[in-house]
Amino acid sequence: MTSDFREMKRRRKELMAHMEPNSIALLASASPKMRNNDAEYQYRQNSDFYYLTGFTEKQAVLALIPGRKHGEVVLFCQEKDKLKELWTGILMGPEVAREELLIDDAFPITDINDIMPGLIEGRERVYYAMGKDSQFDQQVMDWVKVVRSHTGKGVHPPGEFLVLDHLLHEQRLIKSSKEIKLMQKAAGISAEAHKRAMAICKPGIMEYQLEAEMLHEFYRSGSRAPAYNSIVASGDNACILHYDVNDAEVADGDLVLIDAGCEFAYYASDVTRTFPANGTFSPEQKAIYEIVLKANLAAIDVVRPGVAWDEPHNITVKIITSGLIKLGIIKGSLAQAIKKETYKDFYMHKAGHWLGLDVHDVGDYRIDDKWRLLEPGMVTTIEPGIYIAPDNRKVASKWRGIGVRIEDDVLVTRTDPKVLSKGVPKEIKEIESLMTQTTH
Repeated sequence: MTSDFREMKRRRKELMAHMEPNSIALLASASPKMRNNDAEYQYRQNSDFYYLTGFTEKQAVLALIPGRKHGEVVLFCQEKDKLKELWTGILMGPEVAREELLIDDAFPITDINDIMPGLIEGRERVYYAMGKDSQFDQQVMDWVKVVRSHTGKGVHPPGEFLVLDHLLHEQRLIKSSKEIKLMQKAAGISAEAHKRAMAICKPGIMEYQLEAEMLHEFYRSGSRAPAYNSIVASGDNACILHYDVNDAEVADGDLVLIDAGCEFAYYASDVTRTFPANGTFSPEQKAIYEIVLKANLAAIDVVRPGVAWDEPHNITVKIITSGLIKLGIIKGSLAQAIKKETYKDFYMHKAGHWLGLDVHDVGDYRIDDKWRLLEPGMVTTIEPGIYIAPDNRKVASKWRGIGVRIEDDVLVTRTDPKVLSKGVPKEIKEIESLMTQTTH
């Protein structure tokens, strides 16, 4: 799917409208990452850079200069090069980039050290993502030094450096209708992948084989990559929150926890489902699962405008703690268990996080030390879980090694929450019905 460069142009205008007078913002493309020796990981553009440009090539720098008469938006990128293109693919080049990306001017990246000091000159403030890329930090300082070296000639160097992240990330936090469509597509692909894994699962299959089924569904549906390392955790492995080895054999009687989502057109999905390897929940598995499902549904229901971001989490804590007390896994009263945080032995993470171009997307969770209120256009995950460690001798053996998490991607609307990932079953009857349609 091609980028909507008109939307990127609107984003740049909105960002520049919030910048201080007489300032410049600088953003660098992502640096290539080496996988081994001279082989690189598949390149992915920096999310902030992509958000403002839709440009996917490496070795690029964007300058935003509100009020500049000769053009407010300047891109530096690689020139056309037939030999380089023979090896690594077609380059857009400055001339095409200027027209296609709807920017004011574009220059070869090789000319940046000659041109950039002149763009910075006379600007009182420089915005950029300080401390995230040491090489770019040094580059910015080198440009500023060039400007300062000419102060005797009446040149005015910048006197203030500001972090760009806050302005830009607050903007990214509220998704446009086009962004929401892409996230819905990503969640839909992931839902089909989870259903595929459920349908094919049976005792004796390897975790990585289930992962392969997920990846197959991602790629065949237009995704070019998972949004994060897929977690396919069976049995005791489901109690390891970020397990991603995915090399164990799935045993009869295991629960299988799959936390996997694709990235579609740069937008992430993040979905978790837990299901029985043999197609039928045991009584103990069912009891734990029903608590987590109740927490998931109740938390989703409060994802509405004006609700504090941590309220869904607080609801999951109450439901999970109460459920574990009823099962005898936690002792004492609900109030005591919550005050002493006894539940953290079994539920040790927050109930969600922002979702967008990054799987753990940008945006502050607190403003002035208070939890921020949800607004339409925000997308959050809701992912309560219970994890009973296999070596936890404080609980009866029948509960040990059970790990359950249920995660959905939820859009805040003006009214009811919209579950982007609703296409994959999570009710016990639905899961067992799907799984019994295949031979186990």
